[in-house]
Amino acid sequence: MNAVLVVARHELRLLVSLVLWVARRRHQTGSGTAFGYARGQGPVMFGLAFVCVVESITMAVLLRDHPVVHRVVLLLDVYTIVLVVALHAASVVRPHVLDADSLRIRRAAHVDLRIPVEKIACVRRELRTAHQRAEGELDVVIGAQTSVTLELSEPVPYFGFLGRRRDIRLVRFHADDADALVRAVTTARSAPSPRPDRPG
Repeated sequence: MNAVLVVARHELRLLVSLVLWVARRRHQTGSGTAFGYARGQGPVMFGLAFVCVVESITMAVLLRDHPVVHRVVLLLDVYTIVLVVALHAASVVRPHVLDADSLRIRRAAHVDLRIPVEKIACVRRELRTAHQRAEGELDVVIGAQTSVTLELSEPVPYFGFLGRRRDIRLVRFHADDADALVRAVTTARSAPSPRPDRPG
């Protein structure tokens, strides 16, 4: 897929997330249980937005004698601030979701991985702050850390931001309440599979 189209779709998802955030709604959680992961990153994101505001004011002063350039730079600066806030909004309104069939692991608008519950071989609480890229492993890092590790019984496909496929056997990700998520996944793994009705 064309990289420009991918970026445009990503930014559209961010803007939709901003609208959902303002409306206090979540994205596609359905009847599943949602687990947030954005609690610790809010101050950092709003700090980044504040830096962008200061930079915008500084550029406005420096370019006050160049009105055309000033308008263009101001527009870009405002859009950047909106995207920074929208990135945090996407992390809030797109939580991880566990339902009867799958665990959906997300990070803002750019990671969305569904893992069938029956393919989860092991789930554990594991806090890690250092991550090295390895074949067959996916680290969905939030605030430089992950707190849950999933080992899979067989690989699941993961498509990166630009569509590149990787087969994943181990996933590390963060949840604000990692203990509750681990308990819920453990319970879902041990629940009996529904049997089809026998013909009478």
